[in-house]
Amino acid sequence: MGNTYQRVLLKLSGEALMGSLPYGIDPTIVQGIAEEIADVTRQGIQMAIVVGGGNIFRGVKGAAAGMDRATADYIGMIATVMNAMTLQDALEQMDIPTRVQTAISMQELAEPYIRRRAMRHLEKGRVVVFGAGSGNPFFTTDTTAALRAAEIDADIIMKATKVDGVYDADPKINPDARRYQSLTYGHVLTHDLKVMDSTAIALCKDNDIPILVFDLSVSGNIRRALLGESIGTIVGGSCEVS
Repeated sequence: MGNTYQRVLLKLSGEALMGSLPYGIDPTIVQGIAEEIADVTRQGIQMAIVVGGGNIFRGVKGAAAGMDRATADYIGMIATVMNAMTLQDALEQMDIPTRVQTAISMQELAEPYIRRRAMRHLEKGRVVVFGAGSGNPFFTTDTTAALRAAEIDADIIMKATKVDGVYDADPKINPDARRYQSLTYGHVLTHDLKVMDSTAIALCKDNDIPILVFDLSVSGNIRRALLGESIGTIVGGSCEVS
C-alpha cells in the first residue's frame, strides 16, 4: 500500500455520527465510517480513535443552561462512551477486532485506559476507541486526541470535519476564501483558527505531532490521506494557501 503513516489517531466529532439527523446516531453514517476504517486497518495501518459526544450531550451547552460545568462535562463523557461502543459494534460486524478503553472506569462495558495495553492492541492489529475523554472536566475531546496521540506515539492526528480543510475566511460567507494547504502551529494559535482548541494545538506543537484537517463526508478520504495524497490542510508545516 505504500503507507505514509503507520499509526494514526482519528478524531471524530459526535456530530460526525449524526449525519443529517438533528440528534443521535445515524446507523448509515456509522457504517460508512466503519467501512473506511476497516479498509485501512486491513492494509496494516494501526488505527486509534477518539470520539466526541456532541450528538448526544455537550457539556458546554449544559453549563450554559445552568448546570454545574463539571457535572455537565461528566455527562458528556458518558455520551462519548455510547458513541465509542457504537463504533466498536459497527467495526466488529466487519470482522475488525476493536477495543474500547475509557478514562472513567466502566468495567462491565469497556477496558480502563492503560497506555501499554492500548499500544499492544494496536500492534496486534486491533482498532482502539478511546471513550470518556481524558476523564477530567473542563478538557475537550480535542485535547484528549492530542494527549492520546502523544501517549501512543501516533504519527499524525486526522481530524475529521465537514469541510475540506482550514480557510482564511468562512467559505460559506466569503466565496473568495482560500484554503490553506499547510499551517504552522503558531499561525493557528495566533489567529485563533479553531482547528482544535488551543490546549490541543499546544500539546501537538510540543510533541511535534502533525494534524490533518479533512472532509470526512467524501468517501475514501481516510485512505487517500494515509497514502499521502494532498487533501485537506496539514498543521505542522509552513503557511501555504491554495
